Amino acid sequence: MRDGTKETTGWFAADAGDLASLRGLIARRLDLASVPHAAEVSHNVPLYDMTALAPVLADAAGRLALMAEWAEVLRASAGVIVLKGAYADTGPIDRATDVFNAIIAEERAQGAGKGDHFAASGANDRVWNALQKHCLRDPEGFALYFGNDAIAASCEAWLGPAYQMTAQVNQVRPGGKAQQAHRDYHLGFQTAATAARYPAHAHALTAALTLQGAIAHVDMSVDAGPTKLLPFSQLYPEGYIAFHDPAHRALFEQTFVQLPLAKGDAIFFNPALFHAGGENRTTDVNRMVNLLQVSSAFGRAMETVDRAAMVRVLVPVLSRGGLSGPRRAAVIAASAEGYPFPTNLDTDPPIGGNAPESQADLMRRALAEGWGAEALDTALTDLARRQWP
Repeated sequence: MRDGTKETTGWFAADAGDLASLRGLIARRLDLASVPHAAEVSHNVPLYDMTALAPVLADAAGRLALMAEWAEVLRASAGVIVLKGAYADTGPIDRATDVFNAIIAEERAQGAGKGDHFAASGANDRVWNALQKHCLRDPEGFALYFGNDAIAASCEAWLGPAYQMTAQVNQVRPGGKAQQAHRDYHLGFQTAATAARYPAHAHALTAALTLQGAIAHVDMSVDAGPTKLLPFSQLYPEGYIAFHDPAHRALFEQTFVQLPLAKGDAIFFNPALFHAGGENRTTDVNRMVNLLQVSSAFGRAMETVDRAAMVRVLVPVLSRGGLSGPRRAAVIAASAEGYPFPTNLDTDPPIGGNAPESQADLMRRALAEGWGAEALDTALTDLARRQWP
């Protein structure tokens, strides 16, 4: 890795990173006085007793003050909060667990392969788009589950109103191995080389567009492998590139913290925080969590555009030549969807990487391989079908 992090042009190099800088950040300590609503601080992670804080959430001014504290922790402090007893009544948790287990059994019987981010396929049970599947299978139970003010306030604290919820269930069976250290969506799902193509200021801004969370569906000791966390690491500017580096991952393994969670607890963290699912070293605990990935209302274009129709008419034009490589790339960027998300990860899984093929990738492939109109139409139709829920 480089000694120094940013090029003078405002982009990180594809090998950016400075271990000494990261060590300095994670050496910080969180003082309980700086998180007055927290019941305690454990391993630099503030723990909030949501039973005690119920009156605070119910009061308009108190709610704002609590959300402001959470936002400051996520942005400029430890980068992670734990809500103890987010579900005072764990009945909705148990009801949802039954639904998720039924879905897991059905999908396993169907033999559908599940691509996974940052872990080997088959190392766990994964339910993609658990939000929609849960809702359609048990709408009443879904309402009881997501009718939770602590969860809503956490999302609003980081993203403001009009956020979009998604959820993916992850169940790690006994013996399930740990994930590698990583950051999360958006840039965390890119290779180091791809992330380096985005300007440095985009690295700083992307974390404000999503919030990562997890709801514990079982009691889990540290042996069960709850999320490994590196407090303060979201403050490391070049982390979306550097987490790919073996030396950075080794430092993570030397310094991460883990906290036991009880059924009904929730954890939320900045997506730029270095983290990883832990190894399940138990013999009898199926570690089930509902992973929440919540998106800002701002991550959308102003107009809806039929980009597939544009690709269909542009590929024949570009196939005739006449434009240089950079000019052709500019046409692709102005027309095709260059980002592969959102998608249906059941039918369009990230096999072979962290992200599936985008429409722009498909367009480039069509041009390179000289596809005709029929082949292009079939590929675009198949892509749309894979992406649709």
